[in-house]
Formats: sequence, C-alpha cells, structure tokens
Amino acid sequence: MLPEEIKSKFQEKSGIIMMPSQMQRFGISDEDDGEMGMDVKAEDDDDEDEEKNMETPSVVDMHGGVLSVNNRYMNQQHYQDQPVTPVGGSRRCRPQEEKERTKLRERQRRAITAKILAGLRRHGNYNLRVRADINDVIGALAREAGWVVLPDGTTFPCRSQGTRPAGGATNTALAASVSQIPAENVPSTSVGCISPSYKCTADCSSSQTKTAFVPTSSPYDASSTGRSHTSTMLGDGDELLNDPLLGVSVDSVDDRQVLDAPMKLQERNFTGTPFVPVFIMLSSGVVNTKCELVDPDGLVRSLEVLRSLNVDGVMVECWWGIVEAHHPQEYNWNGYQTLFQIIREMKMKIQVLLSFHECGGNVGDDVCIPLPNWVTNIGRSNPDIYFTDRAGRRNPECLSWGVDKERVLSGRTTVEVYFDYMRSFRVEFNEYFEDATISLVIIGLGPSGELRYPSNPVKHGWQYPGIGEFQCYDQYLLKSLRKATESRGQPCWARGPENSGAYNSRPQETGFFCDGGDYDGYYGRFFMSWYSQLLVDHGDQILSLAKLVFEGTCIATKLSGIHWWYKTASHAAELTAGYYNSSHRDGYAPILKMLGRHGASLFFANSEIMTGIDRPLDFSESMAHHPRGLAWQVLNSAWDAGIAIYSQSSFPYNGEDEYARILERAKPLDHPDGKHFLSFTFRRLNPLVMERHNVIEFKSFIRKMHGDAGSQYQT
Repeated sequence: MLPEEIKSKFQEKSGIIMMPSQMQRFGISDEDDGEMGMDVKAEDDDDEDEEKNMETPSVVDMHGGVLSVNNRYMNQQHYQDQPVTPVGGSRRCRPQEEKERTKLRERQRRAITAKILAGLRRHGNYNLRVRADINDVIGALAREAGWVVLPDGTTFPCRSQGTRPAGGATNTALAASVSQIPAENVPSTSVGCISPSYKCTADCSSSQTKTAFVPTSSPYDASSTGRSHTSTMLGDGDELLNDPLLGVSVDSVDDRQVLDAPMKLQERNFTGTPFVPVFIMLSSGVVNTKCELVDPDGLVRSLEVLRSLNVDGVMVECWWGIVEAHHPQEYNWNGYQTLFQIIREMKMKIQVLLSFHECGGNVGDDVCIPLPNWVTNIGRSNPDIYFTDRAGRRNPECLSWGVDKERVLSGRTTVEVYFDYMRSFRVEFNEYFEDATISLVIIGLGPSGELRYPSNPVKHGWQYPGIGEFQCYDQYLLKSLRKATESRGQPCWARGPENSGAYNSRPQETGFFCDGGDYDGYYGRFFMSWYSQLLVDHGDQILSLAKLVFEGTCIATKLSGIHWWYKTASHAAELTAGYYNSSHRDGYAPILKMLGRHGASLFFANSEIMTGIDRPLDFSESMAHHPRGLAWQVLNSAWDAGIAIYSQSSFPYNGEDEYARILERAKPLDHPDGKHFLSFTFRRLNPLVMERHNVIEFKSFIRKMHGDAGSQYQT
C-alpha cells in the first residue's frame, strides 16, 4: 500500500477524490475497487502462479518503499482463479464471460486513470508525458511527498538518500547524483516570451522535494541490440533473481549478488560541433497598437532570465499594421526603438520579422493586430485586394498577390508599399545593422509571414487536417488566369477547379485530389503550374528589393511545414497552399532556386519539432501525417542548392525529448558536407521550462547547441 502522505498529496494536487457515488457511476463496487487499486499483491500472486506454469523467471520484488508496477503488469487483465485445464502443459482456460468482465474492469481502470492524469496536469503542475501510466503518477506523487524514485522503481525517503534501501537494488551512483543537482535561482517572472496559453507560473522555489528529480528514460536509450553490460555488487544473502523483461539479471558470487544491467549506447558528444545560436520569439503584443512598449520593467526581467540561461537573442515581429497604421508613408517606430535599445543593452542579438499580415485567429496568435487602417478602408470599397475562395469569402489576413503590380493602394502598388516600409526600417535602425545587433531580417511574404497562400483559414471554418481551398478568385488573379489560358490556347480553362472539395475535405473525397484525380490531368497540371508560379513570382519581386535595402545583412524567407496528406499521391494540403509538390514533382525546388538568386536563406517552420496540433482519432498517420518526410525533403533540397537554413519550432516546448530531436535536426550526425542550422528559434516557451530541473535541462541543451559540452542524448 502507498504511504498516507503520498495519498494525501495525490488528493491535494489532483483534486480527484473517488467518492462512493463516483465509483457507482463507473459501475465499480468496493470489491472491484480493491482489485483495481494500487495494491497489486493479488495480481502479482496470480502472475507468479502463471509464470511458474510457463517456466519463465519471476519479477524482481522491490523491498521497502513504494512498489513500482511495470507496464506489462498494468496491462494484464485481472481474473479469478479457475480450475487449470492443461493445454500444452502451460496455459489455463478462462470462460468467455470472465474475459468480458476483465475487459470491462480494464476500461473502467483506464477511465479513472485518464481523470487522475488530467487532474494532476491541470491542478498539480505535474510535467507528465502524454502517454503517462500509473508508474509516472506514483513516481510524481512520491517525489512531491519527499521520496526519491529511481528509474528502476526503487523508492526510499529523501532524507535517507545516503542509505541504500532494503533489497539492495539501488544504483548508488545515481542516488548520489540526485542529491548533487544544483539549486539554481531563476527569477520568478511573467516572461514576455513564455506562451500565455499555459496558466501555471514559473516558481522555482515552490517545493524543495521537487529537486530530487531523476530524468525518465527516453526513446534514445539502449535498445535490445548492441548492448554492453556492467556488474554492480549488491547486498548479501538474497536469492537468485532474473527478469529478461527488465533487462537485468542477478547472480550470486561468493554469497554476494551481482547485478548485470544494460548500459546505454555510446552517447553523442557535441563538444566541438558548430555553434548554433538559440533565440526566443517575443510575444506579438510586446509593442501595442499605439507603438508603445508594454511593460518595459517586465521585459527587462524577462531578458535577464533568458540571458542567465545563455539564450543568444530574441525574435521581434515588426507589424505593418502598427508602424504605418493611419496614413500612407507615415511611420511610427517609437516602441520598437525602445525595445531594440533594451535588447542591445542586454548584449543580445535580434532577429526581425517584417510582418505584412494581420495577427489574430491563427494558431499561436496571442493578440489582434489588423492591417493598417488606411488599407482596410480601401478594402471596404475594393474587397478584391484580399485573397478570395471559391464561395466568394474574403480573407483580410494579407493582400492578394494579384495587386502586386496594381496601383490600388493610394497610387502605389503592393510591391512599392512594401519597399517603402523596408527602406524606412533600414534608415531608422541603421546603427543596429552597423554593430550587428540585428543579425537576420525575415521578409514576411504571406499569412503568418510565410510564403504560401492562406488556404487554411481558421476564421472560415478550417480544421486540421482539412486539405484547404484554392485562393484565386479575386478579380485580379482571375484576370491573370484568363491571360495565361489564352496564351496556352485553352480559354475554357479560365476557372478554378470545381471538384476540389471544401476546407475540411479529405483527398479521396474529391475528384481533383484523389488518386488519379484531375490534378494530374492536362487541366490540373496547367492550373497548378500557374497557381504555384504566382507564389514564386511574388517572392521574387519582394526579395529583389529586400536585397537592395538590406545589403550586407542576411535576409530570409519563411516556408510552412504543411505535412498532413504528405503520404498521399496528390499532397493536397500542399497544393492548395501553393506548393506544387505532388508525388511526381518537387514543389520546393523552384522556390529554393529563387532564394538562391537573391542570396536569401530559408527560415523553415519545422512542424516535425514540437507539433502541438491535436489529431482527430480517425486520422490515419499512415495515410497523411509525415512531418519527418517533409522536413527531410525540404532541408536536404535546400542544402543541396547551397541555401543556408534557419529553423523555428512550430509550437511551444512540449517535453525533454524535444531537445534531442532539435539537436538531431540542427546538427545532423556525420553529414558529408558538415551542414547544420544557422540558428534555432523557439516560438514562445512553456512555463514548465522555468522549473528548476527543467532549467538545468534547458541550459544543458543550449550548451550542446553551442558545441560547449558532451551530450546526454543518444544517436
């Protein structure tokens, strides 16, 4: 049974107390509750009888402390003793009725476990992984109550760390290392770069018992192949214990036990690897719509925290809708001047994103910043300046590429408006370019600052993983389409696809994107070539001017990681976004070639890293979700074309294993040309990063990105 102090901690932190009425709601009697409780003695006895019949080793029993139940035993079904009918001499026969009862009890157990985990995450601030099991719950509660829980399940009071618990299975070196974790004092503050979607605060002085933290095993631990073993001397007089499922064996040598445990594979050492700076994206609302810096004192505290963690710099979005808000060519940079001055005094670098789109309504947006007022006034009288879908719905998130060369913005074209804005920025902040405080300028070329069509707007009802819709129905783009069809000699093609589905359709539900669909016919290939070439031409025009304005400074363009439906033949979601990347065509090569002409870099929003979108239960990963494949294609194509790569996480930090994936992608092992990212930017931070043990992991990750220390992550 669990100690009473752990039980009380559980009820206090999770807010879940199973009352008799709740137990009846799940159809659980007191007798069943006893079976499904934490006390697994009856189940272990039953398993022991069965394993004796099957002539397999028994499980190591941990004496003293909290019993850590292996997942293998949590997934087994409980059943009552039945007369054993020898079948092959090793299996017992159970009636069908008994099997149904065990399935029902297992479903009830899982329902209760799900509520427990939800309560702990929401009310107890426990950093439990998504697929946490009962072992993780017990371990978290035990640590909160002042106990030490080792990875093998050995548990003992924190005050007795120097004393090996009974049973002798303690890794003394690991126990010693737990007590030596430094207690770093990180200021508790509301950081402007921390994601506001999380409600918990970063209080590093909350509970001393949380310092006794032992990282859980990761998917980079040793596998069943290539293992090496080490022998550790244990206590005296215990019987021989072996468990191949746990990967350990205990033998007796001179009346002393020797534990053979598998060691991890050789760890990758990042010492001496290329320096990759780490940036944090500041909140979009750090400067308000009046172009005033919000909470300068709080910003200074936030930057001090980041600087203490060895973060190299921050990313700042400079919004067109704030700077040129009221009248054409009247620019107000006051708030950004104050912001940049504070950042420079902190000796940090700045990545600037020139945002020519609106903020609000998309994933990750925390404020609402529309396009300039004088532009929206023009849009009321001429709504065709915005992208339009087949149903005629306008999207005011950004301007249509059909007006790039149309003088519809108070006598100027869109290209001229963007050029004047970039030139004003360069003049205003010239000193920051000269002293290299501004290290990168990202040119916003579409929604969310990415070079793509706004094919999946949430405001129009799009939900992941819908394929989206083509955005080419404003009068300017339709005029361009008619001109292209006349040049092709097919005026009847002057229309958008009529069978391409709706925003939330699946490829196989449409006649255009299904296998062998119209996308691969004569009309489909013509339309997609025209649609995707408009995207390339738009980027080409803007970057040709940006190259002149920011001469001597690295410029970059953002591409979106649209990975859903990547494994289908049509790549429907990419096609509606303007990436003509079907199974028989490389849709990113023309974009990368265009970047190379202007010496621009690629800023890739890597959706493989920290994907935070909840996928529907009926969404088959084998048919669609493949961020790794997309990342492999884009990154290797860019490196092959000689394009430098900057990367950004799509969503906030979501677990310690993410660091390993970032390191793998940022510094590929044994790349023949030594390619690597030029920087990595976090899109906000989860407040859990600021907890003491997570801060230690984060600083270690940054050292590895800087090439300063050996790695704890496995290749």
